[in-house]
Amino acid sequence: MESDGTRDARGTRQPGVPRPTTPPSGPALPTSGAAAYPPAPPLPPRPAHLPGAGRVEAPDSRSGGLLGWLRTPRADAQPGLWRFGYRPRPEDAPDRVPDRALLTGAGGALAAALLVWSLWANDLVPHKNILLELVTPSDWWGLGAHPPQAALTARTLYDSLFATLVLYYCGRIGNWKEVAQRYIVSRPQPSRALRAAVIGALIAWLVVWREVLPYEGLAVNLLPSNWFYGATTEDVVQRIRVLNTVLTLLVLWPFAVLGGWRSLLGGRRRTEPADAPARESETATPADWPELRSHGQHAVADRLAEEAGAGRMNDVDYARIRRAWASVTADPARLDAFTSSVLREGALACAHPSGQRDLPGRAAVHDLLVSQVRVGRYADDERNPAARRGVGAAVDPGTLGTSLLAVGPSGSGKTERLVRPVTESLALQALAGEAALVVVSSAGTPLGADHAYDVVVRPGDQESVYDLDLYGGTDDPDEAAAQLAEALVGDLGEVDLRRAGAVLAQLLGPFRAARSRFPSVAELRGLLDGAPALLDGLRAELDPGTYPALHRELDARARQAGIPGDPGIVLADRIACLDRPAFAGFFDTSPAARPFTLRSLDHPLRVRVDLPDRAHPEAARLLTRLLLVQFTAAMTARRDRSLFACLVVDDATQAVTAGSVRALRGLRQNNAGVVLNLRALADVPEPLRQPLLASVGCHAAFSGVTTWEGALFAQVWGTEWVETTEVAKHTVFADRPLTRMIHAVRKLGTGKAVTTDAVTVRKVERERWSASELAHGVPPGHAVLSLTSVRGEHAPPLLVDLRG
Repeated sequence: MESDGTRDARGTRQPGVPRPTTPPSGPALPTSGAAAYPPAPPLPPRPAHLPGAGRVEAPDSRSGGLLGWLRTPRADAQPGLWRFGYRPRPEDAPDRVPDRALLTGAGGALAAALLVWSLWANDLVPHKNILLELVTPSDWWGLGAHPPQAALTARTLYDSLFATLVLYYCGRIGNWKEVAQRYIVSRPQPSRALRAAVIGALIAWLVVWREVLPYEGLAVNLLPSNWFYGATTEDVVQRIRVLNTVLTLLVLWPFAVLGGWRSLLGGRRRTEPADAPARESETATPADWPELRSHGQHAVADRLAEEAGAGRMNDVDYARIRRAWASVTADPARLDAFTSSVLREGALACAHPSGQRDLPGRAAVHDLLVSQVRVGRYADDERNPAARRGVGAAVDPGTLGTSLLAVGPSGSGKTERLVRPVTESLALQALAGEAALVVVSSAGTPLGADHAYDVVVRPGDQESVYDLDLYGGTDDPDEAAAQLAEALVGDLGEVDLRRAGAVLAQLLGPFRAARSRFPSVAELRGLLDGAPALLDGLRAELDPGTYPALHRELDARARQAGIPGDPGIVLADRIACLDRPAFAGFFDTSPAARPFTLRSLDHPLRVRVDLPDRAHPEAARLLTRLLLVQFTAAMTARRDRSLFACLVVDDATQAVTAGSVRALRGLRQNNAGVVLNLRALADVPEPLRQPLLASVGCHAAFSGVTTWEGALFAQVWGTEWVETTEVAKHTVFADRPLTRMIHAVRKLGTGKAVTTDAVTVRKVERERWSASELAHGVPPGHAVLSLTSVRGEHAPPLLVDLRG
């Protein structure tokens, strides 16, 4: 399937500008025979790293990485958890003994057991045989009498029973069962089997071969005497060795069960090459393309499996072809094109229009199988649940679909550790045909090289290849007026947005009817200034009989121009920011112009808009507001919502308006989301701060936020019930002289009065994160992250180490 028309960017390129590079064309391929399906060339070597970024490799099938990546289980987890190889950790029980106390108790119990047995074995316990003598014949233990063999057997049995009782009692006191469960059974293989083997071998050596305990002697006494008497010395030694070997196996048997040796050895046998066909038939993995085989496409599945095994496929190829197959299942008419493309091109099939199969470099760890990017790990902090500590933190389109707001001062890591990984992940998903990305940032922000994007728009840079549509690609004058009014004066509370939109509609409607286009920036500025020549020219071009309503609009605009409170004055002042020599040639509205419009995001595009934030800060903020308004409008209007579309704004200072806050709530149902980066909530108008925090589902508070900002986050995150313990110390007053003397001696030695503790345990409602904790308790390189998925699942605010 070369291209079905849904992946080509509509109206995004200037005439005469070459399209992005495609794979070089070779000689025509035969249509049949063995040469009809030549292998795809291997991937080119990846650059070492991006400037200023560490190197992160994609799964490489040549080293077995791709197949291992595909076969690694991904557990169903709550939002925000890195699912790749994730194993749920049990929650800490309220009465769980700390590791230090557990090991100390177990070691103390073991030392006590050894001490008691040493005293018993060396006959230092008085009258230790009194119970034995009560249940055995008295002539066995006469003075000077040689005890018979039965007496020796009885004594060995007696000692063995005592040793067993000592071990059982000390094991109960020392909680040895919990030690084995925590440090052996709960460990993953092969660590579990190795630990059990080491401990079992040590105990077998001490008990059987060193005879620290009497069990080996008991076994010898219980066996027939002719086994060891009447035979040669060599035979006796050989039989003792056989007996010790059997006893060793018996000692190791419970440790084999404890270490799971049987399951480990069985799993290793199943991974042998001889059993590979049977194993593949029993368990299908994503590397076997079971979704294709279930529809009878065995030849296509074999072709793709061969590409992966030969090292000619990467994770982007896998995700892209899987996405193409999903479109085939939705529209079976594409089946023939899909199968012919895969059989002919292998891993190169269904390529992105740019021809790229990966980004020039990766700065984060990605899992395209579930569309996740890892942004850090949950810190080992008491405020995080035990099950989350040390686990990877990740975001995906399911959480970004509720929009993300990140707040933190400059240098806190918002761009490098959050925005860049998210941008990179969405760019990879765009190459896989699963997402569309628009990045709005200041010129020079390190968010990827130019050739990592399909469209790079640089307003104010005369070398920019692409232009920007000032009116959002719409043909409706009223819609264009509403969007433009929101962008021009939406941040000014003293301007009535409805009146401002009406003023623009009074001008855009007649202009488009007269000239079949919208006005340029200079023409719009002149119309807003009320230039009589422009207004008279529009009247002359419009027939009063055909357009009476438009003539009334122009007359009304002429009457209102220049009067006190006229929104046109403010609109003209704002649009003048774009009517500068640096922007000459931009925002072209001529019929020959084909500027980029956000209505093209029904295709998997990667777009970056570099704003002139240093030279023209007011114009940059205006364009940011314009892009945000156009994005929300385009997402509502688009029909094909199969692609996840995301707008990433690296600096959203003064970009949030009342209309955009309302529009953010509806993005999740349109399979779209917005990532807003703010240095401080003070960059948002005060009436919009709480509505903005409530309209987005994901929040990130970075190190360095102020207390009043933390108070707003604390209100959003709410409270929870926690169990508190209060200890009150009360002085003990003694009545008796002896007790007083003891208390006086104790106070003299400790320097403190004798007290008793009164413990009160109760549940109280407390903020998840207080304003003071957010302002002073978040370490550098960390952030408090809360996530909400489009399905309504919530992840509480937790401390994340963005460097992990």
